[in-house]
Amino acid sequence: MKRLEGKSALITGAARGIGKAFAARYADEGATVAIGDINMAGAEAAAAEIGRGAYAVQLDVTDQASIDAAIATVEEKSGGLDILINNAALFDLAPFVDITRESYQRLFDINVAGTLFTMQAAAQSMIKRGQGGKIINMASQAGRRGESLVGVYCATKAAVISLTQSAGLNLIQHGINVNAIAPGVVDGEHWDGVDALFAKHEGLKPGEKKAAVSAAVPFGRMGTAEDLTGMAVFLASKEADYILAQTYNVDGGNWMS
Repeated sequence: MKRLEGKSALITGAARGIGKAFAARYADEGATVAIGDINMAGAEAAAAEIGRGAYAVQLDVTDQASIDAAIATVEEKSGGLDILINNAALFDLAPFVDITRESYQRLFDINVAGTLFTMQAAAQSMIKRGQGGKIINMASQAGRRGESLVGVYCATKAAVISLTQSAGLNLIQHGINVNAIAPGVVDGEHWDGVDALFAKHEGLKPGEKKAAVSAAVPFGRMGTAEDLTGMAVFLASKEADYILAQTYNVDGGNWMS
């Protein structure tokens, strides 16, 4: 039997990258998957590519009405919500003296408030249904430490780890397990943008930062989105029923905790 057979999942920021890889793996494991994204065209394309019970849902995690509507759509289409992955996030970097309030606010709106209030809405839905559930938040190795140019992003991911702990301790009374995944450096379209930002602020050539970061991973390479899917399936499965409030590093050995 597939590990998520008959389960209903919502994944935020799932039109591309890590979220899309999660959606494809969940569908392979038998789940019905709502691909939530602010980019509805991208979400629809991802759902069509995945097939197998995947469908698109308009979702802006900075808008409570959009969050509530997405949850309601999942309830209507799938009969209830069993699994949430809070994957939607934004990255930015700057020297500390150049951090702007606009960048700060945008990152906290998406990475922290978006995670909190989507998690809250999902938990309310799960509690109402009375069958428990699994919530997985996407943290980062950046949440484990400060980084010279990445102060705000690091702070947002540290907040995600803290919210995971608090929500996990509170929601287990309703049979809801809350845990998180902390990736390291994950190759793909996202890291191409990160590399460009480092090139700008560190005076590097395009690709130099990415090559250096990749070489520093103990495993010997950057991660891929697919490297994270096993943990995402495990934390959503019955095998993880006794696990809560934890953040698991999936980073090729970059960080030990």
